[in-house]
Amino acid sequence: MSEHDVVVELRRQLGDRVDTAAAALRAARADKSGHVSAGPPLAVVHAESVADVQATLRIAHRTGTPVVTRGAGTGLAGGANAGPGEIVLSVARMDRILEIRPDDLLAVVEPGILNAALNAVLAEHGVWWAPDPASRAISTVGGNIATGAGGLLCAKYGVVRDAVLGVDLVLADGRLLRLGHRSVKGVTGLDLTSLVIGSEGILGVIVGATLKLRPRVPGTTRTLTAVFPDVRSAAVAAAAVTASGLQPAIMELMDALSLAAVHRLLGLPTPPPDAAQLTIQADGVAADAEAEAIAGLLSTLGGQVALAADEAEGERLWAVRRAMHPAMESLGTTLIEDVSVPRSRLPEMFDEIARIESAYGIRIPTVCHVGDGNLHPNFVFDAPAGADADEVVVPAHIWAAADDLFRAALRLGGTLTGEHGIGILKRRWLADELGDDQWELQRQIARVFDPAGILNPGKVFAD
Repeated sequence: MSEHDVVVELRRQLGDRVDTAAAALRAARADKSGHVSAGPPLAVVHAESVADVQATLRIAHRTGTPVVTRGAGTGLAGGANAGPGEIVLSVARMDRILEIRPDDLLAVVEPGILNAALNAVLAEHGVWWAPDPASRAISTVGGNIATGAGGLLCAKYGVVRDAVLGVDLVLADGRLLRLGHRSVKGVTGLDLTSLVIGSEGILGVIVGATLKLRPRVPGTTRTLTAVFPDVRSAAVAAAAVTASGLQPAIMELMDALSLAAVHRLLGLPTPPPDAAQLTIQADGVAADAEAEAIAGLLSTLGGQVALAADEAEGERLWAVRRAMHPAMESLGTTLIEDVSVPRSRLPEMFDEIARIESAYGIRIPTVCHVGDGNLHPNFVFDAPAGADADEVVVPAHIWAAADDLFRAALRLGGTLTGEHGIGILKRRWLADELGDDQWELQRQIARVFDPAGILNPGKVFAD
């Protein structure tokens, strides 16, 4: 069947939910990473039900047409980008909350609901879903699950993998599987739910999720900042907080380059040269005592501490951290990366970043979810003259520096990605972390789910 005939068949079964407008096809070529596919896809199917997803996949399976599942398109690894000859299966319109059970601490939702929208509704029931990507206002629950997302609260409340009881998955041939359970415990058979979490669309299309909720945290929050003379001493101090047994809800680190860029953007006083900043939030009924204990510890380690008097002042302190991404855009074009190392190795990882900056003559402003060891180095460069403003064309020397940084993280016992996923941008390094045997085994598992290889081809695994 020709590509034209595939689109005709999609329209016959799905009507106006099939979109071939130039703007829709262009938008589906890219995500927030800046990577853009080689050309526009065949069509965008705006699925509104499980039946729509099944119909699309049956057509794709019968005709051998590749399918790329897409939600909000806010990923940072190119995992939802679609190109020539591919169908885009958008689940963004599948955004309903199907069930909320505060007594069982669970909710059943469709994949297109936004994190922030979900928690706004859950708050009315005295519960919440803990995963909190910094993109919560624009990222979907389905995308969080597909990428195994993390966020700001991971150290205390866990990542997406810790907050999902089950998923409903449509396979490449249109069959619907209901994986997982609604009970607190459940060990029947292999844990396919965990296998799907973080699978980046190569095993099936997530059409529903049973989420593990938490009771609303009682009490208030207390926020503090601590400025250190350099990033290494800030990382050492953060590790000391963790080792002390104190458990803040959020602990973020900004290095000197990122802190200075944010201060310039916000019109704040220029921080001292080389200064790095920790921003920490305690929550719960013991928030006041915990924040004061953390402040005391950081002061003894050389930090200049500012402890917010109330939540309003705390929000003003957090405004600096939240301005990170706009500040990076003011520096030039950026490749936003994502590695994790054991928390005790963070000082060494920052030493490695400094070495790489010097070796390659580049700037790498870095922020870190320091409570769980997840770093986001931003490789800053000037876009080539004449480059498309919508596309990040990463120069070879930047990829060489990134390669050096990835390998440094692996040497320190870390991983290539803590929350963004592999997608297109990191597939060339995947076997370096997994080893050849595990890499091949994982490919074989993917083929059990999708023998024809039509789901998100070219992502995660590459020859």
